[in-house]
Amino acid sequence: MNMTTIQHHLDEATLMGYATGNLPEAFNLIVAAHVSLCDACRAAVESYDAVGGSLLEGAATAMSEDSLATTLARLKGEPVIAKQPKNVGVLPTPLQDYVGGDLASIKWRPVGMGVKQAVLATSGTATARLLFIPAGTAMPHHGHRGTELTMVLQGAFQDDEAYFARGDVEIADASVHHIPVADIHDDCICLAVTDAPLRFKGWLPRIVQKFVGI
Repeated sequence: MNMTTIQHHLDEATLMGYATGNLPEAFNLIVAAHVSLCDACRAAVESYDAVGGSLLEGAATAMSEDSLATTLARLKGEPVIAKQPKNVGVLPTPLQDYVGGDLASIKWRPVGMGVKQAVLATSGTATARLLFIPAGTAMPHHGHRGTELTMVLQGAFQDDEAYFARGDVEIADASVHHIPVADIHDDCICLAVTDAPLRFKGWLPRIVQKFVGI
């Protein structure tokens, strides 16, 4: 499960928020899961950590206006890459630690069309859920009131934006309206986090939304 070629990464603001501890718990969870598989994003987080440490070390002395830029420039020549966690199973290690096991530990609830979900207990304003989408199944057409991060754990899905496979993260905001469709070759399992309810176009998904909390 470690041989993962990731094409779609987290953005800089999210990675920096994770490094500085400014994200909701649900977003911290998906970042931890992603960086456990992604060398590039893990290196970025480590670099932000190093920048923060350097700034703290210099806090007791007068700092010039270009202190942050100087520290970042120094780090560009010496990227810090932490040892990759040992991921065994469909769920990355941080997610296994969170739920207490791999897929056998998940208590799925059906939400229609063969799709299942498991809402994870997280604090704060954001929510996290695991989604099981049967191969070839299309999710309802929807938009977003806030930000949704969706990370593929098994299989793949595609929409008008791109094709997303294991480890990839789709970042969707209020400008994105899409119909994600699971690849026909395998059931798709994703970790999705949101900081606001989705905006469904059809009346039936809107009714179901009231009961499943998407």
